[in-house]
Amino acid sequence: MDHDQAGNTLWNPDLAPTAPAQRTWRWWHFAALWLGMVIAVPGYMLAGGLIDQGLSAGQAVWAVLLGNLIVLVPMLLIGHAGARWGVPYAVLARAAFGWRGARLPALARAIVACGWYGIQTWIGGGALLTLLGVMVGKSLVGPMVPGLGIGVGQLLAFAAFWAMQLLFVTKGLEAVRKLETWTAPVKIVVCGLLVWWALNKAGGLGPILHAPSAYDPGGAKAGRFWRDYGPIVTAMSGYWGTLALNIPDFTRFARSQKDQIVGQVAGLPGPMALMATLSVITTSATVLIFGKAIWDPVALAGNIGGVGVLVGLLIISLDTVSCNIAANLVGPAYDFSTLWPSRISYRTGGYITAALGALIMPWKLLESTQGYIFVWLTGYGALLGPVAGILIADYWLLRRARLDVGALYDRAGCYTYLKGWNPAAVAAFAVGVAPSLPGFLKAAGLPAAAGIGAPWTGLYDYAWFVGAGIAAAVYAAAMKAGGEGRA
Repeated sequence: MDHDQAGNTLWNPDLAPTAPAQRTWRWWHFAALWLGMVIAVPGYMLAGGLIDQGLSAGQAVWAVLLGNLIVLVPMLLIGHAGARWGVPYAVLARAAFGWRGARLPALARAIVACGWYGIQTWIGGGALLTLLGVMVGKSLVGPMVPGLGIGVGQLLAFAAFWAMQLLFVTKGLEAVRKLETWTAPVKIVVCGLLVWWALNKAGGLGPILHAPSAYDPGGAKAGRFWRDYGPIVTAMSGYWGTLALNIPDFTRFARSQKDQIVGQVAGLPGPMALMATLSVITTSATVLIFGKAIWDPVALAGNIGGVGVLVGLLIISLDTVSCNIAANLVGPAYDFSTLWPSRISYRTGGYITAALGALIMPWKLLESTQGYIFVWLTGYGALLGPVAGILIADYWLLRRARLDVGALYDRAGCYTYLKGWNPAAVAAFAVGVAPSLPGFLKAAGLPAAAGIGAPWTGLYDYAWFVGAGIAAAVYAAAMKAGGEGRA
């Protein structure tokens, strides 16, 4: 079919399948992309937050590694479709949800990414503010802004960093690839210097590794390790739950299937474990040095002081821009574009993402490690896990990795289902999310949910897995019962 016809509202140049000339990404580009996204402040805070929650250094690193080995599986399975067929996530979802129904998972993933975009922007603004504070020798937080709960200086720094990032929206994915490729090695050096400082101040690695866990006999959480460790690993899996869905937005540019597989295997679990190791060493050292766990590297930099901090904060700012564009803007920009392809381009979708990222008030999500790990990470895992389950069941179990690409852009094609909606996918999504909803409301502190207990809280503890498993099973059964599911 001719996708250039003016009447085709399911197509625009940004959503079109990639041409051979566009497939320039080799395995090292994917590895560098992941390295750039992994070595970032939220990733550092992920492992550091586990120390604040009472885990030992070894327990925290293993939790991060296990979570990322688990999420690598759906990452590769869903990424396969992008590399083979050249379509982005929001278009791939049409095969399972229908061309209208695909807006549901696209919007769900986009809203979560907006939250992440806001979090990264808040971190970048904080780095700028701390940098200026170190330069002038005083705090620039300023008086509190009524209704927001942050200082005037924090708000202005957030707004400045938010505006600065908009300059990159127009540059496209090729600029992101180049930026990540060149900045990844620099960030490794900066992390190494931070660990050197921690080891020097804490008296070596021994005191850090032998710091007790809150789960040890006599500790504050003694006897609760296995009860808590599963939910912690679930949250670690959910950390990259967004990218596990929209990874086709990147793999569609792969030169071969091997490039995306090797690049992702090399770039995700190992570097994530390395980042966790660097983070837990430094965060554990802060307990010995300052008497408390400082899990935010920007706040830590403010405590360290010195010329080295100025350089480090500049690197954090650069890192935040590159990571935020790659991980949190590319996906939702495509997702919003699919809501109205003829009017919303990739660039416009990026502007929408940036606007919502500010309106979400991301500083509220980072007020505590409990909220960051068990409300934010686990909570959106409950929303996105079912989508991953449905996409994997549809693409691998029902279609055997075959798609009719033309029909993905055709209102009358085989993915039309019922007026553009696939009831099986919508029902499976709802059934997959439902078991985790009560537990989420309890974790979020909703007063009306205070009395919710087992089994709902237990289901929420494993929200990503529960949602993915239930949704995949319901979807596959419904599609086979209806005699559908082959391209």
